[in-house]
Amino acid sequence: MRRRSNRVGRLGAASGIGLGVSVLWLSLLVLLPLTAIVIQASKGGWSGFWHTLDNEQTAAALKLTIGQAFLVTLVNVVMGTLIAWVLARDQFIGKRVLDVVIDVPFALPTIVAGLVLLALYGPNSPLGVSVINTEKAVFLAFLFVTLPFVVRTVQPVLEELERDVEEAAASLGASRFTIFRRVILPSLFPAIAAGAALSFARAVSEYGSLVLLSGSLPFKTEVASVRILTFVENGDLATAASIATVLLLVSLLVIVLLDVLQRRVARRG
Repeated sequence: MRRRSNRVGRLGAASGIGLGVSVLWLSLLVLLPLTAIVIQASKGGWSGFWHTLDNEQTAAALKLTIGQAFLVTLVNVVMGTLIAWVLARDQFIGKRVLDVVIDVPFALPTIVAGLVLLALYGPNSPLGVSVINTEKAVFLAFLFVTLPFVVRTVQPVLEELERDVEEAAASLGASRFTIFRRVILPSLFPAIAAGAALSFARAVSEYGSLVLLSGSLPFKTEVASVRILTFVENGDLATAASIATVLLLVSLLVIVLLDVLQRRVARRG
């Protein structure tokens, strides 16, 4: 038994090289830039950091960004799962077209997405619905760019689920809702949680798709990313890094909470 455990803990030459390259690449692309942002934010000390957050305009931008991102994530969890279910379980005319359209927000540059939203929901809206310079514009922009995340994480899991367990539960008299809640949902929850985390993180960092439609009005439609850009343009990198650090910490907290939640659900399942 001891020999076996020692072998499991050791890496071969190829595995060691692969691990080293992976860690180095991850460090260069993710860890070092994130560390640099935190260091930049700490240059003014804790007093400077809290002074940035205590600014009313900055606090309003952070509150709007995090609040709208949270609401959009909730909508995506419900609607994204529903769309994934339709694509995975139903057959209908135009299914392939819909499957392609889901990925459009991935393909469009964000400023182009903003122009599309402005044309459809701006002052000259063909639908007669104008949300320009309102919080609804921020919500709509976040919703547009984050739509595919839950769909694309849940859909493959649904397609791989075996129907035997569902059929067995139905034969024992379980209702459709009970089958979904007790059989399907526990299997889907890790994918839903992963999609929700990606959706939230994407929303809090969004810039291009909303600047044209929201107007970036202070205390009304200005989001954190616009606030960061303002400080960068004014040469105040420490303050910009402080706001970025807050977004980083909030996103990390959401990701960790969702990961813990999905692990608990998996254990119960």
